[in-house]
Amino acid sequence: MKAPSPMTRISVVLADDHMLVREGLRRLLEAEPDIEVVGEASTGREAVILARKVRPAVIVMDIAMPRLNGLEATRQIREIIPDAKVIILSAYSDDAYIDSAMALGAQGYLIKQTSAQCLSEAVRAVHKGKTYFSPAISKRLHDQTWTSMNRQGRMKTKTPALSSRELEVLQLIAEGAANKQIAAELGISIKTVEKHRDHLMQKLDIHDTASLTRHAIATGIIESGVQLTIS
Repeated sequence: MKAPSPMTRISVVLADDHMLVREGLRRLLEAEPDIEVVGEASTGREAVILARKVRPAVIVMDIAMPRLNGLEATRQIREIIPDAKVIILSAYSDDAYIDSAMALGAQGYLIKQTSAQCLSEAVRAVHKGKTYFSPAISKRLHDQTWTSMNRQGRMKTKTPALSSRELEVLQLIAEGAANKQIAAELGISIKTVEKHRDHLMQKLDIHDTASLTRHAIATGIIESGVQLTIS
């Protein structure tokens, strides 16, 4: 008689800049027999690199992370691994954040006050190709239409579309990084950083760093709590 094959567990990567949060999420998920945490990341950039390496089935992603926020990390991961499912786990439940996350390819959105049971249910649901929201969000969205969502995987916005690189530069500017720091972080020349900064200001019709930072916060590129300095 053929022995039953072992259960194939759902592989999960956790991306959150707080180690205690990741440890708590790991304990919650690994208590489930069908879920396996295969890696952790403390920044959005680490999440993209790790996802490319281990190719998890599901990524649980915070929005507010240094150097590369969870929204842009979601976009990049979905480009690299179209089949990967992303669940946003955030302290914020504003419609703007939710719309942006879903438009960029996330399949789930949970607020951090959500119960442990909801997290494991969300992992299973998105793995099956379904969407999943925290109960509070689901109730609020019940009568809302999602026709305004751009189904091409980009955030619908009245402002000009920015490239992935421009979004990275904008986030680093908003976090207070100088041109030299941005160049080192992205592996480009300072002159190229200056060109990206000029293009951002031209596209957005914004002409100072403080206003760029406010734009980044208003559009969900960073959360206000991530802001470091405004030069």
